[in-house]
Order: sequence, then C-alpha cells, then structure tokens
Amino acid sequence: MNYLSHNISVNLQNIRKSKGMSLDQVAEQTGVSKSMLAMIERDDANPSIGVLGKIISGLRISLDDLTKSPTDDTYLVDVSKLEPTKDVPGQYRVWTCFPIADNSILEIYRIEVEPGGVYRSGAHGEHTREYISPIEGTLTIAVGDRTWTLSDTECFRFESDRAHTYSNTGDKKAVFISFFLAY
Repeated sequence: MNYLSHNISVNLQNIRKSKGMSLDQVAEQTGVSKSMLAMIERDDANPSIGVLGKIISGLRISLDDLTKSPTDDTYLVDVSKLEPTKDVPGQYRVWTCFPIADNSILEIYRIEVEPGGVYRSGAHGEHTREYISPIEGTLTIAVGDRTWTLSDTECFRFESDRAHTYSNTGDKKAVFISFFLAY
C-alpha cells in the first residue's frame, strides 16, 4: 500500500457514495469494469493513468479529487505493508508514513539503522525542523560539527537546513520516528 493508491481508494468510494451510485453504475458511466473499480476501492489495485482518465471523465471530477488526502479524520499506517522509500541493505531503511504532500507542513518517517549503519541526509532547506523520537536502540545524530547520542527514552529537535547524519554504533538495530516540519 502507498499513500497515493490509498487516497484514490478512499476518495473513489466517497465520491461514488456521495453521488448515490453503485459500482455497476460507475462502471457503466466510466467504461472501467466493476471488478477493477472494486479492486481500486479495496486498495488492491494500482490504477493506470488511462483508468484514472476514464474515471475522472466519466464521473466529471478532477484528478485532484481522486488523489488529494481524504478528509477522513483517521488514517492507520502499517509499516509492515509499506515498501521502503529508501533501502540500503546492511545500512538503513526509510518508510514515508505521512508525506508532506498530505498537508504541506509535516512529514513523518520511520527509519531503521542497522548496527554499524550510517544514513546521511542532505539539508532540507530553510525553515525546516526535524524532531527525532527513538523507539529502539541507540542513535547518534551529527549536525554540523556537533553530535548527540540518543536512547529510546529521549527526543531531539534540530534545524534541518543543513546536512546531518544518523549512525548506529550499538549492537542492535536503531529504530526511530522522524517528524519533519516546514515552517
């Protein structure tokens, strides 16, 4: 599952229901099979641009209506069902749990750094701040010429407008959540 296919899934179902349409009616109006529409609504399909074009044309909606973040107040992310955004075997893995595209202000990542692993991150630009909350293990963060070593009972904040590094000098995996804020 990824956030874009999830958005399409939720939004298509909400649009269909708000129009009082059945899957059969949407299939007839869009030219997309009922089974494909059902798969999209269950988030079991990653529709092609052509299929999305048929849906937006047939329902007379915009692409943004399908892809924007749903207005639902709740959203559960199961990292075990996500593909990592970045994956360097033996070093680190990064999952984007909530992308900044959802709200233009905040992005949330889950990051795992293997023992001996190093994850180098570039600067995120002016007016950016990162908040780190370790879940497991010990994490060392280097920002400029300063370093901090965090345990799973500590949280850390820094201006992320410059390059920074996450390293794991411990003997077990370091797992942490990174909250990235644009202000």
